[in-house]
Amino acid sequence: MELILKRIAEKTEHTIGRLSIQNEMGATYFCDTLEPPVVVDNRNKPKAIPAGRYSVVVTWSPKFKRWLPLLLHVPYREGIRIHAGNRVEDTRGCILVGQNMMPGCVFNSRKTLDALLQRLQERQEGEAIYITVID
Repeated sequence: MELILKRIAEKTEHTIGRLSIQNEMGATYFCDTLEPPVVVDNRNKPKAIPAGRYSVVVTWSPKFKRWLPLLLHVPYREGIRIHAGNRVEDTRGCILVGQNMMPGCVFNSRKTLDALLQRLQERQEGEAIYITVID
């Protein structure tokens, strides 16, 4: 299964993207995303994850006390997850999912996350999950 995150609005305070799910017929829009800005901090590390393709596994998150997607081998980062949240303050580099109906925010995040987890669970047994992040 291939998730595609296309960043569509890179602002100084946040980044808005569109998450699609690739299938045999092409990529289908699933939801909007919210991330930190795509800038480099004072330690020369990006705040948002670098563009690229990453393996994803669904693992138990002790912090969120639930099963969540975890991106593997993200440069400069560990523990990058896809999770619920509404504002950029709710993430330290992770990807928040929802509906972008106001600048810098996503809404219906928990419902959107639950729907994403359901889609991931419905994939064929043993099928790997990847996410491609495009600037």
